[in-house]
Amino acid sequence: MDYLFKVLIIGDSNVGKSSILVRYADDEFYSEYISTIGVDYRIKSLTVNNQLQRPIQIKIQVWDTAGQEKFDNIARTYYRGTHGIFLVFDVSNRDSFQNIQKWLQKVAGINAIKILIGAKIDLKRIVKKEEAEEFANSQGMKYIETSSKTGDNIQEAFLELGRGMLGEIQTDFEDQLSQEQILVVEEKKRCC
Repeated sequence: MDYLFKVLIIGDSNVGKSSILVRYADDEFYSEYISTIGVDYRIKSLTVNNQLQRPIQIKIQVWDTAGQEKFDNIARTYYRGTHGIFLVFDVSNRDSFQNIQKWLQKVAGINAIKILIGAKIDLKRIVKKEEAEEFANSQGMKYIETSSKTGDNIQEAFLELGRGMLGEIQTDFEDQLSQEQILVVEEKKRCC
């Protein structure tokens, strides 16, 4: 069975969302900043272990959304059907970290695996790792620090999200099977 998961990368402008996508999809890094107009996306296959520790091939459709307010309505139309979300801030920019709460509110109604990403760890840090971890834990999220420039933890972040999304699907499937088994047992009890 093939799985296709939709992933959003959201956060303030210039926090490194596009660089994360480019590093992951193309294994490249561009030092000059190019603002995303609306949205950009890539599809890439990823192998993750399922709950039985068997490798499963999944495809992820990664959507990079513009961080500027003027593109907010455009970006929100792509939130539907999302399975995973990276909420990205720049560890060298405190405002981008404080604005994560605003981004969480925008995706509050979406039932998806959410991971907090502290980007640009190759720069001088303003936001302490412990502070970001504490915030992520308080929101029920994992926290991963990355550098698109060096490639640090980019693959690991996508693997973690892939495992989380696959686990969620498998848990939902097992719950559905359990409910169907309960119905079958109840139907048998009524018979004869």
